[in-house]
Amino acid sequence: MSLRLRLALWCSALTGAVVVLVCFYSYAVHSRAHYDELDATLWSVTRHVAGELGAAGTDVERARILASARRLGTEVRIYGLDGRRHTLLPMPPVVDVDVHAVLAGPPHPAYPAVAALAPALHPPEHRPGAFGLLRGTDGARWRVFVLPDTTLEGTPHYLATALPLAHLDASVRQFARLMVVMAVLGCALTFVAGWLVAGRALRPVAVLTETAHRIAQSRVFSQRVAVGDPHDELSRLATTFNEMLASLEQAYAAQQRFVSDASHELRAPITVIQANLELLKRHAAMPAPEREQAVAEAYQESARLARLVADLLALARADAGVPMRRQRVELDRVLMTVLGEARHLTRDHRFEVEAIEPVIVEGDPDRLKQLLLIPIDNALRYTPASGRVGVALRRRRGVVEISIRDTGIGIAAEDLPHVFERFYRADPARTRDPGGTGLGLGIARWIAVQHGGVIDLTSAPGQGTTVSIRLPVVT
Repeated sequence: MSLRLRLALWCSALTGAVVVLVCFYSYAVHSRAHYDELDATLWSVTRHVAGELGAAGTDVERARILASARRLGTEVRIYGLDGRRHTLLPMPPVVDVDVHAVLAGPPHPAYPAVAALAPALHPPEHRPGAFGLLRGTDGARWRVFVLPDTTLEGTPHYLATALPLAHLDASVRQFARLMVVMAVLGCALTFVAGWLVAGRALRPVAVLTETAHRIAQSRVFSQRVAVGDPHDELSRLATTFNEMLASLEQAYAAQQRFVSDASHELRAPITVIQANLELLKRHAAMPAPEREQAVAEAYQESARLARLVADLLALARADAGVPMRRQRVELDRVLMTVLGEARHLTRDHRFEVEAIEPVIVEGDPDRLKQLLLIPIDNALRYTPASGRVGVALRRRRGVVEISIRDTGIGIAAEDLPHVFERFYRADPARTRDPGGTGLGLGIARWIAVQHGGVIDLTSAPGQGTTVSIRLPVVT
């Protein structure tokens, strides 16, 4: 079932329930009001007839009063205390009343049972007598009121007045059918209206769906969805969708650039290795010095290729979200190990250890070692032989800060925002360097982030570079 159909059904169900309740209550109020009005009329007529009969002096006058009431649609009967009817009219009665049963029986409301749910619009005042319901000789319903205190010629009698309910019952039934038709039409109209409103409200969702399908087919992430009122929930959804598209476009472009750069970086050492191997194969009698040079170049490029593959594997693990090991690590010992290995890379550099304070962090010791080795290796690589490289490890208010400073060639201000990008090299001097892969600082930032830390880099051309790494310590 579609969302539009569900919304239309919910709308029609809720609105239809309100329409049904309104129609039901209208029917109850309407029917009770009419039957209560009929009871009030019947009581008034009975009192009026009782007054006229009490003033009449002869049976002829009383018969004329009863005949007049019949012509108005009201049947009036006079009964003695024994329950026997006085035959003042020669015509047979349409309805005969058992006055004792009416007076002694429970009250019988004339309105349908459902109308009892509605309050009486005209609450009856104190009325001596009793109402009842009877069936006439024709099978129709009659409303009866018996007044027990009628006096004729000094003798107490019962006065019973009856009104037919056929026309009122027919009117109430017709009104009930009208309410049913209105309820059905109301539900149908609310369903149609809900279907149209849901279609209009979900139109932005349809646009989003169409755009997403089109992007999935074409893989063009530059497309955007139109945004309407910024205060609308669907407009905010469209804005979020556009932000997601921008993020996907950026990620897709970065992936394409990464694949292109990786292919380029892998092609260079493979080409050099193949060229040297072909040279050795074609010239088997090559002099020993040239042979050694070819083997040395192939070995150097294979080592570079191995480093590049290792770095790519590390970045692939980073992109896949592979978790790192977690254990307590003495970071000062790790730094001392890194410095010991880095001394083999120096080319008459002046290596200075400014400060090393004992500190314990939580993380992967191998990755932490790689995090420290990458900026130190870069500092030695891009610092002249007579330059200086300084290293410091200090603890500051719950964090440990590692600083690596060098007096190398530096980095231009316009290149600083890009140094952590993959395969990015800041200047031609770095591009000409055969040992780097352009992935080191990207890997270092990933390791720092995975350990809850940050890595910053400040530099100026000709003045050197400073790398700062901050990690949380174990208390």
